Amino acid sequence: MKIAVACVLLAAAASLFCLQSSAQALPQELRHAVPAATLSGQAKMRFWGFEVYQATLWVAPGFSEAAYGQSPFALELSYLRDFKGADIAKRSIAEMRRQASMTPAQEAAWEGQMRALFPDVKTGDRITGVNQPAEGAVFWSNGRLLGAVRDPAFAEQFFGIWLAAQTSEPQLRRALLAQANLAVAVGTAP
Repeated sequence: MKIAVACVLLAAAASLFCLQSSAQALPQELRHAVPAATLSGQAKMRFWGFEVYQATLWVAPGFSEAAYGQSPFALELSYLRDFKGADIAKRSIAEMRRQASMTPAQEAAWEGQMRALFPDVKTGDRITGVNQPAEGAVFWSNGRLLGAVRDPAFAEQFFGIWLAAQTSEPQLRRALLAQANLAVAVGTAP
């Protein structure tokens, strides 16, 4: 009896989470880039107790955590502090090293491309990256197209900062993938 009650409560909580997740609308700039995407999860990134950004992951039907690079999705970072674009690029390279090794030429090229794309951000600004399988990544800032890095290896390592098993922030990863994992657990696509 206790197990049945626990299962009912768990199902009700999961349903409530699904309703809350699906209620948030896909941002306008992503409707063409990732049609039919749904909210997978959200979480705040904190560093030494300071809130850095709110991360939101939107996934297309058929998204798989194990093969995230093979699906279109969008990752939005809403900044809760001011940062220089160059510092975002530098930190991104440091985190990308966790995903796979990079040649010095790759590292320099990718950091240069990110420095050219990423603007300085103020509290409330958003940078959104869209994974385009077999093509690379496209970036938006506050709904305005910034440009692209046309390299699938870059996209895999860049988005791996948040989605790869080797991430430095496993709790953030779990929160972002919550809805995608729930859909897989019940046998449906998000």
